[in-house]
Amino acid sequence: MTGAQDFDQIIERRGTDSIKWGLYEKDVLPLWIADMDFLTAPAVRDALRARVEHGIFGYVAEPAELREILVERMRRLYAWDVSPEAFVFLPSVVCGFNLVHQSVTKRGDGVLLQPPVYFPIRIAPKNSRATAQPVPLTYGADGTYEIDFDALEAAVTKKTKMFMLCNPHNPVGRNYSEQELVQLGDLCVRHRLTICSDEIHGDFVYDGARHVPIASLSPELEAQTVTLIAPSKSFNIAGLHSAVAIIPSKELREKVILAKRGLVPNVSVFGYVGMLAAYRDGEDWFARLFSYVEENRNFLRRFIADEMPGIACGSVEATYLAWLDCRGAHLLGDPGAGKQRQANH
Repeated sequence: MTGAQDFDQIIERRGTDSIKWGLYEKDVLPLWIADMDFLTAPAVRDALRARVEHGIFGYVAEPAELREILVERMRRLYAWDVSPEAFVFLPSVVCGFNLVHQSVTKRGDGVLLQPPVYFPIRIAPKNSRATAQPVPLTYGADGTYEIDFDALEAAVTKKTKMFMLCNPHNPVGRNYSEQELVQLGDLCVRHRLTICSDEIHGDFVYDGARHVPIASLSPELEAQTVTLIAPSKSFNIAGLHSAVAIIPSKELREKVILAKRGLVPNVSVFGYVGMLAAYRDGEDWFARLFSYVEENRNFLRRFIADEMPGIACGSVEATYLAWLDCRGAHLLGDPGAGKQRQANH
């Protein structure tokens, strides 16, 4: 095991096929993708190194202990008892919510969304020939985004089949309260909407608050929810392509598994090795990382308030992203133009 990590260490990523660092010219500092620039946890690097030294990379089964580690993690962090068979392993969370769309919607069905939201969530309904039903979050004077429950209720039609939740919300940084999630859940139960909940940023919740998986709130919600998690953000291993769908409902789980057959590959040997090492041996490392990232968030908010008039930064309750309101700065041109727009579309 290698020693304690210096999170101030600068790692050169240009010339390493990094999407983040390769899209723009060298004089541009890329802040457009949720990809940390820290070395991943030593436990993950050690496990990958050992697997490489083994030297054979054939077809691989999931590690025998992985499901029990996930069961324990859900119980410890969220007091949520999940059965081992509820976990479905996937290459990515984006793959996961597209599979859910394919499983529960058909042409013309409606999917509720809450923009501004992570762009793959916006386009997922189109991929399954469903219809996106965007219900924007409301933006308050304090820079906090809130759910418009009346607008959500009004948007539901007979064709609405699904609600796509992003919690913690990417990019606005909301960590929805239990009260908000109960209200959202009640709406979905009443209208029999399948919930697909992207909770990939659930480890990054600040100020002593906690993340609440919406499926953990009641048996009714658990039965109609697919919860998507991954070690990719918390441990900076997105390139290993490993994620988990938590689907307690056997009927819903079988639909998702059927949708992936012949189309979606299994997690790779390195994806499994990285996920297992992260969740089994990386918690102490993550605790140190979290403290460092939280202080970065605090510094950013202070700096913007003191040094950047015309720019507002919301509370950033969660995620390691900052969604800045630059309208008061009266910037010229379209900040969304150019390569970034091309990348997103």
